[in-house]
Amino acid sequence: MSITASATAPDETLLPAKSDNCSTSTSNYQDCIQRIRTLVDDNRMSGLQILVVLICFVLNMLDGMDVVLMSYAAPVLAQDWSIQPAALGVVFSAALVGMTFGCLAIAPYADVIGRRRMIMIAIFIIASGMLLSGLSQSVIQLAAARIYTGLGVGAILASMASMASEYSSEKHRNFCVSLVQAGFPIGAVLTGFTSAAIMPDHGWQPMFIVAAAMTAIMLPLVYFLMPESLEFLAKRQPKGAFTAINKTLSRMKAPVLQSLPEKPDDAHHKTSVKALFQGTRQFSTIMLWTGVFLGFFTLYFVISWIPKIAVDAGLPLEKGIYAGTAYNLGSFVGSIFLGWISARFGLQRMIFAFFTLAAITLIIFGTTQMSVFFILLTAFIIGITLNGGFNGFWPTAARLYPTEIRTTGIGWAVGAGRAGAVLGPMVGGYLLQSGAGLATTFVVFAVPLVLAGIAALNIRSKDFA
Repeated sequence: MSITASATAPDETLLPAKSDNCSTSTSNYQDCIQRIRTLVDDNRMSGLQILVVLICFVLNMLDGMDVVLMSYAAPVLAQDWSIQPAALGVVFSAALVGMTFGCLAIAPYADVIGRRRMIMIAIFIIASGMLLSGLSQSVIQLAAARIYTGLGVGAILASMASMASEYSSEKHRNFCVSLVQAGFPIGAVLTGFTSAAIMPDHGWQPMFIVAAAMTAIMLPLVYFLMPESLEFLAKRQPKGAFTAINKTLSRMKAPVLQSLPEKPDDAHHKTSVKALFQGTRQFSTIMLWTGVFLGFFTLYFVISWIPKIAVDAGLPLEKGIYAGTAYNLGSFVGSIFLGWISARFGLQRMIFAFFTLAAITLIIFGTTQMSVFFILLTAFIIGITLNGGFNGFWPTAARLYPTEIRTTGIGWAVGAGRAGAVLGPMVGGYLLQSGAGLATTFVVFAVPLVLAGIAALNIRSKDFA
């Protein structure tokens, strides 16, 4: 039995004259899926496709704001509530716990309910969590609100990467997914400047309420402007899938479908983590998780310690924040540059090259006496190479897994790597406190980057979906 135009045809005023028939034979189910993918891959990107990528970019920018806001609020919060560093550590860790659970337990359900619906659920969680954070009256309340907010942040990343991948043409896919990831450091930079202007006079709570409002604004925008993934609709075929596919194709000025074949029995399965390890994909999944873990290990060390390290390296104390700003600006440039250059030289090779350059730059940063200008320049270069290379894992994951397990694959890669995010700052703090010195510390954290690059090279291209 097929889903045909006579049953659920969309408003004909939406449809262009041309149409593309998908056979009603179930034996041609995969041919129909491939035909829909080809419409996206081989044609020039439409205004709708660009809009989807830009919405994901803005959402990731807001994620950057939501995640780093606590670090900017911490000094004011500590003074207002007279709390000790250990209590602040609990609050910082709370968001990470929530993000990990969101990546592992919530994000995979986007492969069942749809990317668009998951994004809207995550936006609601993040917005309400930021509001609850701003209204908190105790450390326990704030920690609980941060865990809750982290659930949404963890849940949304994989869906945004999947949507950007599935609405990008083959030629621009790496660039578009990398562009989405570049929104995070821009959000972090803007949050730093805004916090510096607002918090001294108005305290830390208004910033969380402003962040909640800005995030909530995205909910109606996603509802009215962002379509569901075409591949998800074609493969899962939820109620109204045929109408939704043709409406979206019309907005893309692409040929619409006359019918959808009935999906075969093996297409009704629920998403499963086991599918990430089936066949030859097992080795690539292990390499992806290894690379993300090692990348997170060094990345979060740099994010957590670079202002203090810059001060120790000679930057005046009052200018310590500029090192973090330089790093985040470099992260933005690096993410964009990786997406552009990988189309010419290969994504996995560029991840390895970026990480190798980042390792060299880290060693130079830790072993060389530099002026203020060169300290900031080096932080900027570390942002380009380290964060730019790391963000290459998301388009890699998006290409590795087929639609039915794509958000599961990305979500579990992020979740599995979170252990590295926890261990990196701890190991760095131990080394610095033990008197190992900057040179030894930076050499220690340069090694995982080279290993992460090697892991990226060993993700087998033939396993890519």
